[in-house]
Amino acid sequence: MGMFKRMKEDMDVVFEQDPAARSYIEVLLTYSGLHAVWAHRIAHAFYKRKLYFIARIISQVARFLTGIEIHPAANIGRRLFIDHGMGVVIGETCDIGDNVTIFQGVTLGGTGKEKGKRHPTLKDHALIATGAKVLGSITIGESAKVGAGSVVLIDVPDHATVVGIPGKIVKQNGEKVSRQLDHNNLPDPVQDRCQHLQGQIDALKLELAQLKEGNSNGDKNL
Repeated sequence: MGMFKRMKEDMDVVFEQDPAARSYIEVLLTYSGLHAVWAHRIAHAFYKRKLYFIARIISQVARFLTGIEIHPAANIGRRLFIDHGMGVVIGETCDIGDNVTIFQGVTLGGTGKEKGKRHPTLKDHALIATGAKVLGSITIGESAKVGAGSVVLIDVPDHATVVGIPGKIVKQNGEKVSRQLDHNNLPDPVQDRCQHLQGQIDALKLELAQLKEGNSNGDKNL
């Protein structure tokens, strides 16, 4: 695919994902996520040619201009959409598939000073919501979702949703998850567990009250 066709494809993704986009000229000039992706492609090309210093300079200038930091060594597929983008960090050994969506404040980072593959892999159609932290050499499966503010340290299977700190997987009955993520109506496994425990406590209280009532009636009969 030629350069201009790829650029148009990138802009088309914005129209698909962001209802606020009104025209190509607006998207071309004002969308920082788009600019960051384009700058990364240039930096990545220099990095592959072992011109590491030039690659890092390009990535740092892009970070200054867009608020998005993408290491030039990261591998990024087609049609990546970074919504708003401020505060997004994508680490050196990240691998990002096609049609991935990332919201502002997301970190795809490492967990220490380990060598080799130390950043996440995002498969096709993954969605990482606002403020989520995905850390370590883990895999976010195809069409998987990470809820806003989650901290993910384990692999997420395909077509699953993970929420919470630390992130807990919430499966969707094996069905493919829609790419639209309702940030205000996410499943909460911690709340579900608390409600389950509260139900058990209420049942025990009722059973204890019945036992006390039975003992009281027995004493009266004596």
